[in-house]
Amino acid sequence: MDFISLLALALAPGVAIGIYIYLKDRHEREPLLLLFISFLYGALSVVVTWMISMPVNLLILTKEEDVVHQFVNAFFKVALIEEFSKFIFVRFILFYNKNFNEPFDGIVYAVMVGMGFATLENIAYVFQYGLVTGILRVFTAVPAHATFAVMMGFFLGKAKFTHRQRIGLSVGALLAATFFHGLYDYFWFIAYIPGIGICAIVSLIIGFILSRKAIRLHQQASPFIDQHLEGNEQQRLEP
Repeated sequence: MDFISLLALALAPGVAIGIYIYLKDRHEREPLLLLFISFLYGALSVVVTWMISMPVNLLILTKEEDVVHQFVNAFFKVALIEEFSKFIFVRFILFYNKNFNEPFDGIVYAVMVGMGFATLENIAYVFQYGLVTGILRVFTAVPAHATFAVMMGFFLGKAKFTHRQRIGLSVGALLAATFFHGLYDYFWFIAYIPGIGICAIVSLIIGFILSRKAIRLHQQASPFIDQHLEGNEQQRLEP
């Protein structure tokens, strides 16, 4: 494939998921410019990940054929670092934006940051490994990053509007994303064990189910539902 085709393949899943989440924000949608900036924050979080990972990889050495070492690799050297890199942009920058004014916004901004991260990562993988890898990642790695982001965003959405438990819910946001990310990666990292790769797919399916539930719960918790219904009713009554 030529450069343009590979680039389009690398960009497509992240952009599609971003649009999907934007459309799910039914009651009070976020400014497009801010969503684009959030996407760029996600790309920048790849750089943060790289800066943290370099010294960690030098300090913590792991063996490829050891399931315990791969557990450390998956959960701490990859999942925790990557999710923390995304978390700092959502929790410490976007969290305080005036447009973050309903629980669902936590999911929206976390997913946009997550898709920025996943898209830049995807570009690197697609151009390094080619078409087959790009197609596989459309259905695996990029959607997986979206589910991790929804988990994070769900708890940050609650934290924003639950002042007494803000710190606990923020920590929970990071831990939830890290847990599902680490679980997914761990099963791929030990895929040399026959049949274990199916567990990664199962964990991804569970992530999808929980993400759909999280989206639905925050949609129902929107303070703008009544305004949205009133607007629809007014349009219906207009001649």
